[in-house]
Amino acid sequence: MNYYFTYFIAAIGLFSFSAFFALFGVYAERKISAFIQDRLGPTETGKYGTLQTLADILKMLQKELIIPAAADKWLFMLAPAVIFIAVYLGFAALPWAPGLIPSKTNIGLYYIFAIISIETLGILMAGWGSNNKYSILGAMRSAAQIISYEIPAGFAIISVVMIAQTLDLQVISAQQGILATEKIKFAGFWDVSQIGGLFSWNVFRAPHLLIAFVIYFIASLAESNRAPFDIPEAESELVAGFHTEFTGIRFALVFLAEYSMMFLVSMIAVILFLGAWNTPLPNIAGFKLATWTTGVAWGILWVVLKTLALVAVQMWIRWTLPRLRVDQLMNLCWKVLTPLAFACMLISGVWRLWLM
Repeated sequence: MNYYFTYFIAAIGLFSFSAFFALFGVYAERKISAFIQDRLGPTETGKYGTLQTLADILKMLQKELIIPAAADKWLFMLAPAVIFIAVYLGFAALPWAPGLIPSKTNIGLYYIFAIISIETLGILMAGWGSNNKYSILGAMRSAAQIISYEIPAGFAIISVVMIAQTLDLQVISAQQGILATEKIKFAGFWDVSQIGGLFSWNVFRAPHLLIAFVIYFIASLAESNRAPFDIPEAESELVAGFHTEFTGIRFALVFLAEYSMMFLVSMIAVILFLGAWNTPLPNIAGFKLATWTTGVAWGILWVVLKTLALVAVQMWIRWTLPRLRVDQLMNLCWKVLTPLAFACMLISGVWRLWLM
């Protein structure tokens, strides 16, 4: 009985975190975009506009849930829930600190990418169920985009898995700091097992993993439908894309899924490439900075700070780069990112055999 209670608390905690992050993310994006464009952003609702997102949620909760007359009612009503649940379930296998993980499984990475792929099905349900030509076109674009960019993202991830020799995210995390049970070599040559810090992160363990990280990050933008890859929601062409017909809480669920996805893909990048919950501070002579800043509380702090930094970069990119055309997006995926990611995967195999 205690196990079920623990799982229930973990589920409620993850949902609360997703909701809180979505509120924070929308506010942060408005302020970041305003800063980039030399504006103020929200200022009227609450101090510095901090209550603006709460006001938005209250507004959406009060809005009428409209179902278009020609829509497929069941598909239309279920789509937002499928989109959000697919992203929400991905959080279950993410490690937050040493020994702190909602659901420990030795195939955590495989599980995450299997479960979040269901989001594509939800988007197709939303587009088809709306019986709106703009929505259907947006859903088709999204499915093509997500499926395409999962390939370079997958190759980039396999590059790390071949070095780590495991799909267990907690083990991959532990390998990137002073808690590692095997030797860690910076760039394949300098033993940093006792030094820890950022020198032991995967992105520095082999030069090609830095390229793999950049490939994964670009692909994750496309997976999240974020600019410059927001073609499925291109308001200048498709009104709003696959969620054009949604109102009230259904629209809120779609947005909650988008911001949760931003955090999810960023946290996966942090776990695989940027040291996970390990500290960036190294042990230097008598100053055991890595030892002092490693633990459960420190782990949560580090993983959240690193993830929020990547989320901020996603927002920065959105308000800086113009949207790609469909042909440019596919060219980038199939002609640039996929060959590079495949090369990184091959190099990882050679690196593991000869230099580790």
